[in-house]
This record gives sequence, structure tokens and C-alpha cells, in this order.
Amino acid sequence: MMSLMEEFLKESQIPESYTKKSDQELTDEGWRLKKELGQRVYIPGHHYQRDEVIQFADDRGDSLRLAQLSAKKPDAEYIVFCGVHFMAETADILTGDHQTVILPDQRAGCAMADMASIYQLERAWDKLQETFGDTILPMTYVNSTAEIKAFCGRHGGATVTSSNADKMMKWAFSQKERLLFLPDQHLGRNTGVKLGLDLNQMVVWDPVRNAFEGEANEKTKVILWKGCCTVHEKFTAANIVSCRRADPDVRILVHPECSYDVVQQADYAGSTEYIINMIKHAPKGSHWAIGTEMNLVNRLKNEHPDLTIRLLNPVMCSCLTMNRIDLPHLVWSLAQIAEGKPVNVVKVPDHIARDAVLALDRMLMQ
Repeated sequence: MMSLMEEFLKESQIPESYTKKSDQELTDEGWRLKKELGQRVYIPGHHYQRDEVIQFADDRGDSLRLAQLSAKKPDAEYIVFCGVHFMAETADILTGDHQTVILPDQRAGCAMADMASIYQLERAWDKLQETFGDTILPMTYVNSTAEIKAFCGRHGGATVTSSNADKMMKWAFSQKERLLFLPDQHLGRNTGVKLGLDLNQMVVWDPVRNAFEGEANEKTKVILWKGCCTVHEKFTAANIVSCRRADPDVRILVHPECSYDVVQQADYAGSTEYIINMIKHAPKGSHWAIGTEMNLVNRLKNEHPDLTIRLLNPVMCSCLTMNRIDLPHLVWSLAQIAEGKPVNVVKVPDHIARDAVLALDRMLMQ
């Protein structure tokens, strides 16, 4: 009998014939299958996907928007989500029972989401209650697993996006005296500072040691989970200095998942949609260095030839887990649907989905 890991790896493996086909052969087959399947299939594509995949997307967007759009496609029997696992989970939570969500490669995870497990959160919560009593509201970035969202839902908390984090943090403080923000410490810290909190009012919680990093006291307002985006954390203040030295006219535009020092020294900081809109409306001929995922930066560079656009860190690579969704896996997934044998189905258990919806709804109602 195969172990769960062996079954998982077997399901993630595509036939060798797909890896041997040329990009053009796969592209032609992908368009043929997309036409054949028609409205039975909806393909949402995250902004960070590579071009060979994003060309098939019915819509582009961030994780929550794509999940919401999926829910608005009741005729689509299958949602082939070109993103990472937590995004597919959110789509499954929000879509109807008659719809099936597929992640073309189940290995497409998220390092940030994996930095907060439900086991770590439950044991942390017990210790935090001992320290601060019933004064803490849990809040999670949407870049987290369904189990983490469900925990927040059960405990009166909510989800946040990088677009509404400041609004949601204000709401959280109207509910409780303190906030546990997970899994991205940088978004939490940058948002707290934006709202006027001092750095000494925020303390990091290390889920591996199950302990605070630094001193927690009665002045503590935000407990930051020790997690991060492994892509955005690689942008540094030194990168900004280097870019400004090379080009005095450059404007620095970064995502709030970047570190505090980077956000403080940047000219602008905001969500992926914010970054896209800033470039869309940028003055012709202006110069930009952007601190976010490489595939998106390169796409913006190609779509706006009237601007000078560079990646803030010139030696960055793209998000490795996001890029597991490649052309062979996407086309294979569509072919399996056409044969009536869908693979890599993402299904969130009902009891987890129910509680996760509570956290999502509290955000959407604000």
C-alpha cells in the first residue's frame, strides 16, 4: 500500500509525453482544449504566473479577487486555478458544491503560508492567553491555509489583504485590545506603523520556539507571527541605495510584504493591484524600480515600453512555488477534465470551510 506522500507525488506527476512536447505544441493543445471545454472550465490566473500560463487565464488578479470571480461563474464545473495551494483552497471555500477546484500541480505551495501550521497556532494561542488573557484578536493575511483562516473565524477574527490591512487592523482594535497578526510579520509591522504604532508596541512571536522574540508587556499592541514572503524579503535597503545611485530619477515602488526598512525608504508601497495601477498611470518617460515578483515586473515592463522599469533587486528569481504551474501541467489538467478524469482536486473539509468563511465574511463586511 502506498503512503500518503507517495500517493500525493504520484498524482502530481504528469505523463512523460507532456514534458517532451514543445511549447508550441502544448500551447496549441491548450487552446484547443480550452475551446472544446468552453464555459465548463474557468481559468483564473494570479499576477505572478509566467506568461506561458497567464495567456490562458480568463481573468488575472490577486488571490482573493480570483476566488471571488470563480464564485461568480456558476456555469463553470471546473475552476483550474493557476496560483498556489492556499488560493485554490479559498476558491473551493467560496464556490458552489457543484464546482470542482483544480490546482494543476499540487506541489505549488506558498512558503509564507507554510510558516504557520494549525498545530503551531493552537499551542501559541494557549501561551498568549496565559500572558495577556482574553485581550487578543487573531487576524490572518489571506496568504494562509484554510485551517488558519478557520481558527481566526472560530475566535472572532478575520482575514486581511494587502489592500485593506490598515482598515482591518483598525477594526481589530475596535474589538480587542491586542492583535495577533499572521503569518507575515512584515505586512503586520508596516501596517501598524502606518496606523501610528511605535515599533516597541509590536513584538515577534517565534512559532518554532513557541516564544516571544523580545519583550512582551502591557504596552504590546500587535503580536507579529514570525513569517514572511521569501520573495519580497530579498529586497533590501541596499538595493534602494544602489538604484538611486545608478539613476537619480528613479522612483521606488514596493509591496508591503517587504521589510520595514525597505518600505520606509521606498517612494511608494502598496498591494499588487496598487503597483499595477501606479505603473498604468505613471507619467510617460518616468523611471521605476519595483520590489515585487519578477514575472509581474517583467510583464509590466513589456506592457509599458514608454516607461523605464527595472526589478529593485537585479539578481532576484521568480517565485519558485508559483512557477510550478507550468504549461505542461496546465494542459495536462485540461486534458484530464476533457477525458472525465480530473486530477489534483483541492477540497477543503466542510467544518474548516464553514469557520474560514466566518473570517472572510468579517473582512468583506467592513
